[in-house]
Amino acid sequence: MARGFVVEADGGSRGNPGPAGYGAVVLDPATGETLTEAAEYIGHATNNVAEYRGLIAGLRAAKALDPEAPVRVRMDSKLVVEQMSGRWKIKHPDMRPLAAEAKSVLPAGQVTYEWIPREKNKHADRLANEAMDAGKKGRQWEPGAPVVRSELGLGGGAGIAAQGSDRLSDRGSGPAQRPAQGPVQDALPETAPSAGWSAAADLGTPTTFVLLRHGETALTPEKRFSGSGGTDPDLSEKGRWQAQQAAISFAAGGTVQAIVSSPLARCRQTAEAVATRLGLDVRVDEGLRETDFGVFEGLTFAEVRERYPAELDDWLASAETAPPGGESFAAVARRVALSRDKLLARYAGKTVLLVTHVTPVKTLVRLALGAPPESLFRMELSAASVSEVAYYADGNASLRLLNDTSHLR
Repeated sequence: MARGFVVEADGGSRGNPGPAGYGAVVLDPATGETLTEAAEYIGHATNNVAEYRGLIAGLRAAKALDPEAPVRVRMDSKLVVEQMSGRWKIKHPDMRPLAAEAKSVLPAGQVTYEWIPREKNKHADRLANEAMDAGKKGRQWEPGAPVVRSELGLGGGAGIAAQGSDRLSDRGSGPAQRPAQGPVQDALPETAPSAGWSAAADLGTPTTFVLLRHGETALTPEKRFSGSGGTDPDLSEKGRWQAQQAAISFAAGGTVQAIVSSPLARCRQTAEAVATRLGLDVRVDEGLRETDFGVFEGLTFAEVRERYPAELDDWLASAETAPPGGESFAAVARRVALSRDKLLARYAGKTVLLVTHVTPVKTLVRLALGAPPESLFRMELSAASVSEVAYYADGNASLRLLNDTSHLR
């Protein structure tokens, strides 16, 4: 019979929402021995999101040790314990996908949940605080010396002070969000960092985003608007070939350490082609989806000019204007900047492949350069092209590559 595990998990947000992190520990229930730990700074989020992320990390860590072992989860979040036990409904839309992800890690009958007082969740609490402290310094948490469980007792210790005095606020916490911003330029710092490009070499290893536009779909050669509000087409035969060529190129380079994809099919298919060759998993980030072009979806530029001339002129004139039923470039920039910040915190110092679309790639380039919104119309991005931006600890960004298609020749 498979041995059992105890998973203790916690998460916190310094601001709720604010800078957030989680911690999780897998214990041997017979000896109290710490078998493995996990912690991560996750950027701007709520307490509840951080707690769910801690649960997911703990379950995955237990599964990695023994996928058939029964697991007893101990948490001081009444919300998570009651929702995962099925006694409370999951009403908040931000919690539903997290709960579903947690349930998918191990079979339902293999996991039980137990609420414990905050003072008995010291170990996971400490890990979450360590993760948030690391994030404040622009780094990710790294494992330290092994923790002897007997030093901690069966539980006990202070909770995350920054989470507030009453965990009953779990019921009313809002979704993770970035503070409201003004126009698209607000995604940029008001003043340039004091250090120039010449100082970059002294700032340690940058976080590098390799930006891969997805391969062709049937709409690509016809130059039709294809955003997140349309039909979500698959890759065409040529697009699948392009994805394979990109995969071969990245395998030869050997530098990509993680892969993150837009949720749309053409990106996920491109990302999977690369991930299969590199032996990596694909993480999906909703913020990397293409613009919703509203009534323009599926049309060529000429068709839009004929059917919606006034709306097209308004859209081209201002980044704040959205196509009817669609999304403005300013709104896209805000969500792309949020995803950028979260990914920079998650993958500090690593090289990450982002498989996305024309507008998110151009937006990341524009923000890196401090260029105005109209620069979006002055960049060309071919299907399956590669661009690259490096981000340094002082806030500087360096564009290293734009629209490279050499791997397709």
